Amino acid sequence: MKNIIMQGIENIELNIDAIPSPCYVIDEVALRRNLSLIRDVAERSGVEIIMALKAFAGWGVFPIMKEYVRYATASSLNEARLAYEELETPVHAYAPVYTNNDFPEILSRSSHITFNSLNQYERFKSQALGKVSCGLRINPEYSVVKTDLYNPASGSSRLGIPAAKFSEDKLPEGIEGLHFHTLCESDSYELEKTLQAVEEKFGRFFPQIKWLNMGGGHLMTREGYDTEHLIGLLKDFRKRYPHIKLILEPGSAFTWDTGCLVSTVEDVVDNGGIKTAILDVSFACHMPDCLEMPYKPRIEGAFEPEEATEGMPVYRMGGNCCLAGDY
Repeated sequence: MKNIIMQGIENIELNIDAIPSPCYVIDEVALRRNLSLIRDVAERSGVEIIMALKAFAGWGVFPIMKEYVRYATASSLNEARLAYEELETPVHAYAPVYTNNDFPEILSRSSHITFNSLNQYERFKSQALGKVSCGLRINPEYSVVKTDLYNPASGSSRLGIPAAKFSEDKLPEGIEGLHFHTLCESDSYELEKTLQAVEEKFGRFFPQIKWLNMGGGHLMTREGYDTEHLIGLLKDFRKRYPHIKLILEPGSAFTWDTGCLVSTVEDVVDNGGIKTAILDVSFACHMPDCLEMPYKPRIEGAFEPEEATEGMPVYRMGGNCCLAGDY
């Protein structure tokens, strides 16, 4: 799979014949527009916005990214290595679990490490304290995300520590920050409700911390997102807790609507009354959220099925892997 950066795709007619298939094509003009907006929000609100590599890891555009954002967040050893080697920056690391084999190398590439449980912190704190800033992921048990697969804040979630797990009003020695992540492609009003829940359940710890990471899911580059409300919300929080550094780590907001995946129909299979166009890409490999969320991909020039009229060709789009449901 190749990556190509184009300038101003939205303003020119894309010459498909000049692009290898399959290929991710990124519009540099649109990308810089998103990055400029994110930098503006960070500067005006006084918070730090870092890039979540789990949402986008196309290192071909990292030289552009570095003009606008200083740090990244990693959820695995390979992501930590990618940021350290290609973005040339230590990462804010968080993973649901660290292992004895991976932790030393993650530690060497990190400035901040967030632990998912008190057990994990106890296990690795002797290695981490004094080398990085340590934090705990908390679960406010509040979320507006309706898709269970993407809701990390249910009462039974394995992600984060519920308030009831803290037996005292004092954080473990050495903890300097708290981290929550409850949003998914959400707006600033949903963040406002989440912050109320976080403050209600964990506000007693705020005098003890140096930083608060508000996670990802802040889709501030989507059309209609109220960035002024977000900036006001963040500035109000900073006014009430001036000693706390605020960190946001959106993922998809960085590259939202900035490119396309070029692919080719290599065959058409007609079985059981369904015509399937077989592509040279896989939904399972190249567009996994189309199976997991599930999203429906936008196909340039295609009609939605409900818009079709009698006599128009209708196809199911099929991927090229052996998973039966790769369509």
